[in-house]
Amino acid sequence: MLRGMARANGKNPPLLKKLRKLCAELPETEELETWGHPTFRVRDKIFASFGESEDQLRIGCKQTVIDQTALVKDPRFSIAKYVGRYGWISIAAEEVKWPMIEDLVLRSYRLIAPKTLAKKV
Repeated sequence: MLRGMARANGKNPPLLKKLRKLCAELPETEELETWGHPTFRVRDKIFASFGESEDQLRIGCKQTVIDQTALVKDPRFSIAKYVGRYGWISIAAEEVKWPMIEDLVLRSYRLIAPKTLAKKV
């Protein structure tokens, strides 16, 4: 279910459309605008977000701390502000190919969703 149909700074870029489509296909996902940008949730827990920082489109998602440590060695990824200590990363979305973004968002969903829903993905 999508509520709010938020846009990143009034834009609706193709990457946001792809992210919406991916998240909408996941069990019990909803989209809510939070802090002025789209967030994607499962049972009210955020597993992905979309925004703009320093004129760059960014996707945020949770990873294991081990994966986070490996990913942030690549300059296209950074530790997310405020929630980085929990494994969250920020992806320079226009610099990373979609299949990798898709994989990272799916991993995030599996980490956040209840086990019964995560098993369906």
